[in-house]
Amino acid sequence: MESKVNFTVVGLFALVLGAALIAILLWLGNSGKYYKVYDTYYAYMNESVSGLNLNAPVKYRGVEVGNVRGISLDPANPERVRLVLKIEHGTPIKEDTVALLRTQGLTGIAYVELTGGSVHSPLLTASGKEKYPVIRTGPSLLVRLDASLTSLLASINLMSDNVNAVLDEDNRRAFKRSLAQIDAVTHLLAARSASIEAGMENATKTLEHSALASAELVSLIERAGRSAEAVERLANEATRTAGETTRAASAVPGTLQDMRLLVDDLRDLSASVRRVSDQLERNPNALLFGNRQPEAGPGE
Repeated sequence: MESKVNFTVVGLFALVLGAALIAILLWLGNSGKYYKVYDTYYAYMNESVSGLNLNAPVKYRGVEVGNVRGISLDPANPERVRLVLKIEHGTPIKEDTVALLRTQGLTGIAYVELTGGSVHSPLLTASGKEKYPVIRTGPSLLVRLDASLTSLLASINLMSDNVNAVLDEDNRRAFKRSLAQIDAVTHLLAARSASIEAGMENATKTLEHSALASAELVSLIERAGRSAEAVERLANEATRTAGETTRAASAVPGTLQDMRLLVDDLRDLSASVRRVSDQLERNPNALLFGNRQPEAGPGE
């Protein structure tokens, strides 16, 4: 009888303890401290989800807010993978939120990263025939790198084809001929370097002499101008003198005729000196090199 009483007490104690634990768990669950409510979302990936496993974390800006509960092919489009995401209730999943597939460190373990979600964007809700709201997705880092490398390789191949097209056999031969001609010209210049140097020295001296001659030409032109003015004044003075002596010399016809011829000669001389002065002002080199002959016209 005594052992039966002991087993009964132990059984009652176990039942009471179990009921107390259940009550505590229910109380904690109702308080929400250890019990969380999750919302379900879909995300359709257009790339391989290799490395992503069930219960993989879902992070929102680096904060873990849920996990992956389902991975399957999209029944409507087998080229896509449908992910079922369980995300804590109250997480601000907006219409502009984007889900990206990322890998963690060097382990290669994949997880889902949620980005975006501006303040003024409305919350995401289910639409169309979808049972749950669908979070938009974007290409992962590996996909972007693969696309960039593919584009880079295509550009390199195109550049290589263009270089090969330019440097074909004919162009290579022409390039070799050009190099040979350049080499021949270089050797010729090196062989005649002394003559070239002497020619440069002569050209320098010629320029110096031309500069001196130009300086002298300026003074000569000024003197010629002054001479023309003096001759012109002399002609004018002779004209006035001829007018004054016309009556006095009227008795001697030959004297008046001589005076008129002298005045005409002085005027012609003044005009000639004036033309020479103008020509020297326009082209001082004419004094050294003469006037340039006009170029022959068509048919000449």
